[in-house]
Amino acid sequence: MASAKNNPRTRRVGERIQVELAEILTMKTEDPRLRVLSITGVTVTRDLSSARIFISGSISKEDEAAVKRALAHATPYFRSLLAPRLRLRIVPELHFEFDRAIETGNRIEQLLRELREKRDD
Repeated sequence: MASAKNNPRTRRVGERIQVELAEILTMKTEDPRLRVLSITGVTVTRDLSSARIFISGSISKEDEAAVKRALAHATPYFRSLLAPRLRLRIVPELHFEFDRAIETGNRIEQLLRELREKRDD
């Protein structure tokens, strides 16, 4: 049995959710904190019942909890806008998570830079 990542249908649905939700966030959302978010990836379960939405943006650590609450509050609205765009019988439940990959990459780059500087001294 193929995993959800390798399943072409779940991958297509995830890509479609990413495109449509990015447009919804920038064009249809009134909360300015949500308009600056980028969707970096979407994974969808094999049965299409749930989708993990990975987001990033210039949000301070202090504002992350408020942004997550705002996303949770707006999720039914997002799903209602996604329904006609996706043309699925059931729109997946949306679960938002902050994508730490960029942050982690920047930290690794900083550590490597510091090691190089120490080595050159």
